[in-house]
Parts: sequence; structure tokens; C-alpha cells
Amino acid sequence: MATDYDAPRKTDEEQSEESIEELKARRHDKNSGKVDEDEAEAAESFELPGADLSHEELAVEVKPKQDDEFTCMSCFLVHHRSQLADEKRMICKDCA
Repeated sequence: MATDYDAPRKTDEEQSEESIEELKARRHDKNSGKVDEDEAEAAESFELPGADLSHEELAVEVKPKQDDEFTCMSCFLVHHRSQLADEKRMICKDCA
């Protein structure tokens, strides 16, 4: 922040008086710290764990594991054979 050295300067006492007056003015404004938000409306947008999702449909097509894929025995994700790090233990490169 730029400082104007030609401007008249205030003493520390004048500055503290101004800030005290500002604080007193804000204290009387009781609604200054409150946020206007409808709690019920805000709660509708949250997904709770264990919520009933029986009306939802799966939008992803699930395909069976292909011949060139394997399931990692550490993370249990299906990877392409190129990601195989240990053929004996069937571990992917990420888990090795």
C-alpha cells in the first residue's frame, strides 16, 4: 500500500479513538455478523451417508473383466496387463 508522506499525520491517541468509536458503532449493529440462510433449504443440497438411493439409476455400463485385464490383489482394482508389476502375486505397478 502506498503512503502519502505529505498528508497530515494523526497521533496514536487520535487513531485509537477512531477505532474505538468504530467498534462501538459496530457493536450496536446486532445483525452485522449474521448470515441470512434458510437452514432447511441448505440441508436439501447435502447427501447423507446411508441415504435411500433406491430411486436412483446407475448411469454407467458395467462390463466384465476382459482377457487383457487383471484384478490387483492389493487394491482390488481392475487394470490392463501393462500395469502388472508382479505376475506371481498379481500386484499392479501402483501397489508394488
